[in-house]
Amino acid sequence: MNYSTIKKTAVAASLVAALGFADVAQAQTVFGGRSQYRTWSIGVQGGITTPNALIGGSNAFGQKVGYFQNKVGEYYGLTVRKQFSHLFGLEVEANRGKIKTFNKNNAVENSFGAKSVETEVNWAASLNGVFQLGTIDFLRRENAVNFYAKVGLGVMAYNPVQFANNEFGGGEVFNKKGSWGEEGVVGGDRVYTGDKDYRLGMYVPVGVGAKFKLSEVVALNLGYTMNFTDEGLLYGPNRQGDAKQRFSNVYGGLEFTLGSRDKQNLTFANPVATMYDELKDPSLRNEVEALKQRVSTLEGTVSALNTDTDGDGVSDRYDKEPNSPAGAVVDGSGRQIKFPEPTSFTDNSSTGYVAPIQFEFDSSVLKTQSYSTLDKVAKEVRDNNSSITLDGYASAEGTEAYNVSLSKDRANAVKQYLVNAGVASSKITANGYGEANPVASNATEEGRVQNRRVEIKK
Repeated sequence: MNYSTIKKTAVAASLVAALGFADVAQAQTVFGGRSQYRTWSIGVQGGITTPNALIGGSNAFGQKVGYFQNKVGEYYGLTVRKQFSHLFGLEVEANRGKIKTFNKNNAVENSFGAKSVETEVNWAASLNGVFQLGTIDFLRRENAVNFYAKVGLGVMAYNPVQFANNEFGGGEVFNKKGSWGEEGVVGGDRVYTGDKDYRLGMYVPVGVGAKFKLSEVVALNLGYTMNFTDEGLLYGPNRQGDAKQRFSNVYGGLEFTLGSRDKQNLTFANPVATMYDELKDPSLRNEVEALKQRVSTLEGTVSALNTDTDGDGVSDRYDKEPNSPAGAVVDGSGRQIKFPEPTSFTDNSSTGYVAPIQFEFDSSVLKTQSYSTLDKVAKEVRDNNSSITLDGYASAEGTEAYNVSLSKDRANAVKQYLVNAGVASSKITANGYGEANPVASNATEEGRVQNRRVEIKK
């Protein structure tokens, strides 16, 4: 077998594999997985062979202009294919049959006196990459016709028989069946001393075709393939020596898709089917409109749930007091929590009471509504050069140790604000007492809200 031809065919096969696996990766993205399609198929086919190809060139028999004469031979076989996407599939193809040719002017074509030849192809098997063309259709949801091109690499077992006439029926002058396998040259002639019935050779099939969908299972397959061999003896000894020979076959057959009929056949899948559904299918369009209306209704419900007229942080739907004053402290039902009215911080009473500073659950961050009270306290402490005590408290959730730490953090948060407002740090004492000294019951949320506080004392 010629080394350069092997190299070329290996490169061709590698290219087919690379293109195939690239397309497999694309398929995962485009289709979301092949499991939703039928991807396996088997086919049967039959047709005829001719000892030439559309691209031109002559075979080894009848090379002179006007001498060469085509003669058709029968050719049949089967295929098994795996479709990886709407663009690409891999196919195993097996065939057998005959290739015939003769010299119409009865000229002798070799030293054996042969005028015609019939090559028996016992079997030919190839692995083909099948590329589907024109699969995108903007007018139909699913394709009914598919055009394709294929290229592959194969091995064939053949035996050429040459005849002294052009009738293929007698006067054999060359038939080495039973002698293939060992070759040599004796006295300038090639001799065969093996024990094989057929000679093995490589070939590269290149073809085009069309498939017509007859049903969800059956498709009509028509095609034409040119077969480029690595063989100089495809038609037996000839004037061209080791020149590589070729032949073609035209075929028709049926292809049967395997798998559940509930799944679409990937061979005829249209990648823009979803777009087609959106544009052309009225029932789907109505369903989409209904979904849009449902979404609009849900958005309206969410909007209503978010409405808070008095801005107290409780939705109107659940607010028991929808008209709370701005800045009022409310419980989970939106009801205002009433605190004792504060006296002036400069009052001569022994406690020097001012309204406690409130905090959210598990938080030591000051609320903005506390700023005005603390600004007044800072001014009075600065003006009178007095000292104050900050006693922090917590509600009864959590462990006692944690609540002591949290209450201390709350007192320090108030202290830091007053220091930032110009009060000397030495004038402020901050304490944390945790759950001690509750001003309301910890059994209710309203009571717990009041207990999350810092008291300011002179």
